[in-house]
Amino acid sequence: MQKTNQLTEEHKKQLLSLARETIKEYLATGRRKEFHTDDKTLIQKAGAFVTLKKMGELRGCIGYIVSDIPLHQTIIEAAISAATGDPRFPPMGTEELDQVTVEISVLSPPKVVTKTEEIEVGEHGLIITKGVNRGLLLPQVATEQGWDKTTFIQHTCLKAGLPLDAWEKGAKMEVFSAQVFGEED
Repeated sequence: MQKTNQLTEEHKKQLLSLARETIKEYLATGRRKEFHTDDKTLIQKAGAFVTLKKMGELRGCIGYIVSDIPLHQTIIEAAISAATGDPRFPPMGTEELDQVTVEISVLSPPKVVTKTEEIEVGEHGLIITKGVNRGLLLPQVATEQGWDKTTFIQHTCLKAGLPLDAWEKGAKMEVFSAQVFGEED
């Protein structure tokens, strides 16, 4: 599976700081943070998700499976969306910022799989698509929930709004890996 350029600890710190500062500025002013870099790793085009947790519970998670903009810009967009645009939650207020931790997942390009044996729980994220329905779960979700492979696949089907067994009935399955890091690491 093709991977994105590996992030150093310094890259991870920069991206986590960028996500937090972006949310802080956007909540306070409604403006996007300006960030410029020539770093090859930070300007690569890669999908990424920003996950926000409040007291260990999900508070927002938005991202892009693939992206045609530089990684640092993808993080800016995903951070704002996770804080203000996740339809499962009301928009975050500035008073919540100190109660929230940031986690980032930088994704490899997705790869189609035809057999469940090709899916590695904890290593792969999963995308299931059928018609206009699509669901995605990040690799860490199965591990955090203690799911086996079948349960992981079924929950991805549910996220797509499909029956639990859609993966056995012609739904397309794709896997990806992710570099996952957060402020609590």
